[in-house]
Amino acid sequence: MASPQSNPRVPIRTLQLEFPQSLAVYDTYAEAQRSVDFLSDKEFPVQNCMIVGTELKQLERITGRLTWGKIAIGGLLSGIWLGVFVGLIFWIFSSDPSGLQILTTAIFGAVFGLVWAVAGYAATRGQRDFSSVTQVVATKYEVLVEHKHAGQARDLLAGLPGALPNPFA
Repeated sequence: MASPQSNPRVPIRTLQLEFPQSLAVYDTYAEAQRSVDFLSDKEFPVQNCMIVGTELKQLERITGRLTWGKIAIGGLLSGIWLGVFVGLIFWIFSSDPSGLQILTTAIFGAVFGLVWAVAGYAATRGQRDFSSVTQVVATKYEVLVEHKHAGQARDLLAGLPGALPNPFA
């Protein structure tokens, strides 16, 4: 999910509510989405609602052990791809194209990639000898609503099948 700062196409104002009030808190996004969809089906002005992921956790899944060999092969392959790309650009815009341009840039790219990867790995001094993927996830999802529509939304949401009794009634 993009933040308003990282996505210039989304005006910050569209991600704000005026005096928001909590309507409900759910364990899953699907449950929060279901409640807003229910409100929409009841013709509630859902543009006055917002689903907010809260209680964030960072998950890191370890995918493997890093070794000098894996680092070197990864850097080499990455460098070759970069070199081939640069070589193709030179080849396209060259007045005298030859396959030698692609080959030499691939070789230079391989050397560059290998040196760069090995130097980067050496700089960690063995403090992170594993590869992983990370993700930030919410553990709760809160549905917020503009204060002037909170009462109507709570009354409607009380009719959602499987909903808990309205604590505000």
